[in-house]
Amino acid sequence: MADRKLDHRQRYLQIAFNYDLAMAYSVIPRLPRSERILIEAGTPFIKREGMRGVRAIRGIWPGHLVADIKTSDGAAAEVDMVREAGADAITVLGNAPTETLDLFAKQCDERGLISMVDLLGVGDPLAVLRPLRHVPDVVVLHKGRDEEKTRGKVIEYRHVNRIRSKYDVSIAAAGGVDLDQARSAIFNGANIVVVNLVNPGDPWQGISTSEDIGAMARKFLETIE
Repeated sequence: MADRKLDHRQRYLQIAFNYDLAMAYSVIPRLPRSERILIEAGTPFIKREGMRGVRAIRGIWPGHLVADIKTSDGAAAEVDMVREAGADAITVLGNAPTETLDLFAKQCDERGLISMVDLLGVGDPLAVLRPLRHVPDVVVLHKGRDEEKTRGKVIEYRHVNRIRSKYDVSIAAAGGVDLDQARSAIFNGANIVVVNLVNPGDPWQGISTSEDIGAMARKFLETIE
């Protein structure tokens, strides 16, 4: 398992796998072995493959592995379940109860995991963060898949400086991220860009499985350098 700590001054590429284990087995060996790449077992992947899928990815990827389980309750048990499966980072929904968010971050600290709070559907990040006694390691500004085609929906980078002025955290940008959006995310102060791996014909932005995925990953790394 990789060192759990992320460097808030470093820029990372997080590649999200949302399909099945067969795709993970096909794609991950083609990716550059970089400490700046995080592999994400996406929520649809986990719903399809379960912890077995997380364990399988851990078996072929030595770097950071994010379980995008989006905890909403039962934080302690879900953190332990993900840790036992080999992930070293886990997500919780920002609109979960404050008690869940606090327990989640505390449990992650005690178990040596990176805690990520996903602000999908959250209007004001500080309203989520202020009541917490245990601050997460990563705050994810997230425009959801179903929002990608909605005119005017954007990743809310205006919150970056508000968060950074009060908390020493990494900030991730997720949702419809292509190379142009990756540049924009870094320009606006994010230090993790989350990019979906997508099949041709799917309506979402990201890295297409029809492309040279290793080359595209290197291009993203260069773009966010």
